[in-house]
Amino acid sequence: MMSFVPTRPLPYGRQHITEADVAAVTAALHGDFLTQGPKVAEFEEKFAAYVGATYAVAVANGTAALHLCALALNVQPGQRVITSPITFAASANCVRYCGGEVHFADIDPATGLIDLQQVRALLEAQPKGYFTGLIPVDFAGLAVDLEAARKLADEFGLWIIEDSCHAPGGFFVDSQGREQHCGNGRFADLAIFSFHPVKHIATGEGGMITTNNEALYRHLLRLRTHGITRDPADLQRPSDGGWYMEMQELGYNYRLPDFNCALGISQLQRADAGLARRRQLAARYDAAFAQVPGVQVLAPGRPGHAYHLYVIQVADRKGLYDFLKTKQIFAQVHYIPVHRMPYYESLGWREGDFPLAENYYAHGLSIPLFPTLTDDEQDYVVSCIAEFLVKS
Repeated sequence: MMSFVPTRPLPYGRQHITEADVAAVTAALHGDFLTQGPKVAEFEEKFAAYVGATYAVAVANGTAALHLCALALNVQPGQRVITSPITFAASANCVRYCGGEVHFADIDPATGLIDLQQVRALLEAQPKGYFTGLIPVDFAGLAVDLEAARKLADEFGLWIIEDSCHAPGGFFVDSQGREQHCGNGRFADLAIFSFHPVKHIATGEGGMITTNNEALYRHLLRLRTHGITRDPADLQRPSDGGWYMEMQELGYNYRLPDFNCALGISQLQRADAGLARRRQLAARYDAAFAQVPGVQVLAPGRPGHAYHLYVIQVADRKGLYDFLKTKQIFAQVHYIPVHRMPYYESLGWREGDFPLAENYYAHGLSIPLFPTLTDDEQDYVVSCIAEFLVKS
């Protein structure tokens, strides 16, 4: 056992707020706008450039982003959409908000990502047109092969919402050897991100939608603000004056305030450094756990992984979870399979429907990984896990 003992609790994730972040928020608070001001557009422009997309729309949180995407794509009662059971419930809930039906495809146990072969089997089992859309999730920060997903979607007439909450800066390598960054709009109709505190970029709460489709972009701008537009080019009637606006459809107040956007802009400036540190820490974990019997790492060493989470699998997950708490290490489980939630079970889903996802859940644990985690703290985490496995 190592003698080092951390001086702070070690959660699975932690925000990193600097004096520059504080100064950026303070400046926004002293500005003329607290909401609907210039920082929103600035954040959108810079984030779109970061992921390589044409357009970006800042919204209240990642769930709002998913909901607006479903609305923009006209999800309606009776329509059926496929997603992964290993994700936060919002990836599925956005379809339910619009009255649609959620269907699941099992995961690839080597990656935790939705298995596109399972998706194909689901599609081929029904007449073409039975399913409307696909919501793949870049789970833990590992990018889905959206080039393959796009080919499948085109074959069966599906739209794609890429849930990239875990993966700003992540990428997959396409068939031409090119890096395709999460949210760049090349293959998905829409992509969404979250700025919850434990994510790569933190704004407190917040989210972003990216797209290369101008019509969807303009529609999202209206939906974000009650379905209202002031743009003269979009008005359906002659303007009565400078105050004139039109509510053209039923929208929502899903706006993100300027001071949150100011924080996001500041955080974005060091996003690459944070991502590099996450990858460095992940490589250290990979090397360490290769020497620890009883630990299986989920998707070790994958190129383009953004490492929002570092997930291990062990036989006695509950025992390890409880043991780590006694050591002030606060691991977490991502996720309880969505189809096993009581709400979704009330819709007919049952234990055993997706055995690979359920097996992953029985053994998976997210351990501390965040840019300010020190090497000594990380070594302590590894040492404690090894200690438990030796005892068990």
